[in-house]
Amino acid sequence: MNLDFSEIKSSKNLLAFSAGVDSTALFFLLLNSNIPFDIAIVDYNIREQSKEEVAHAKNLAKKFNKKIYIKDIFLENLSNFEKQARDARYNFFEEIIKKNSYDFLITAHQLNDKFEWFLMQLSKGAGLIELLGMNKIEDKEFYKIYRPLLNFSKDELISYLENKNIKYFVDESNIDEKYKRNYFRNSFSNSFLKEFKEGVKSSFNFLHNDLNSLNIDFYPIRKIEELEIFKNQNDDNLNLRVIDKSLKKRGILISSLQREEIIKQKELTIAHKINIAITETSIFIAPKIKINMPKDFKEKCRVKKLPKNIREYIFIKNIDFKDLVF
Repeated sequence: MNLDFSEIKSSKNLLAFSAGVDSTALFFLLLNSNIPFDIAIVDYNIREQSKEEVAHAKNLAKKFNKKIYIKDIFLENLSNFEKQARDARYNFFEEIIKKNSYDFLITAHQLNDKFEWFLMQLSKGAGLIELLGMNKIEDKEFYKIYRPLLNFSKDELISYLENKNIKYFVDESNIDEKYKRNYFRNSFSNSFLKEFKEGVKSSFNFLHNDLNSLNIDFYPIRKIEELEIFKNQNDDNLNLRVIDKSLKKRGILISSLQREEIIKQKELTIAHKINIAITETSIFIAPKIKINMPKDFKEKCRVKKLPKNIREYIFIKNIDFKDLVF
């Protein structure tokens, strides 16, 4: 397997590790390409085997002189385990990244993961950005996510490990179909990819190229602390893509219903913490703030035609009105 890691060759990198097929293959692919990286692993304490996986990760870190970060997590409510586990996992990764100034979080998402996501979104009704989901590089607020394996299937990674006689673990919970992703994996995506893998790879490449060719300005006209102001693209779908990309950086994924509400209402709050407003010329995105404002300030905002749900953030951060002129 030949991969080009040029994007991260001179960066400070953290690998999200689990000791499973995907992250183990990526560990050794990075190692053999002389890419600098450390590892982080989470133990959710719901499987006996997880202790062996953590011990194995410690041995690899010691053997290959890598820093290792370990987090023990005990989730009280298992009814929505996948989301809770993901949130806890990424909170842990982001704490490490911020404290140790890592540039990239490297994850081992591969073709099967991408196709499972595609099918799950397709079943709910989704647009192009939601269907494609994972990009090779994704900008976050203070780091980037790097996914170098998206063009390789699970079977290809298993073959790589077995040919190299490299030890890996199999998480038996990946078979349990009470988790929606496992249902899609076991019922549809694995068998489909076994027969049509190359076609799926090509289709994803074409779709990403089509998306990149769209004339969308994802960069804000103004960015003042956590306030972002974008140009209104004068197209609902393009505006939603701009909003979606900004929210993803803030760790928020929006549903198709929320997208409909954004276009319908123009001003609303997402996930109880981020306010969005669409005006005739601009898109405003800022954290939700609840504070009493002086009447004269409200009047100035009204004259400047600033969205009501963005005014509190402008007030509390003492943002100069001159910085909002463009």
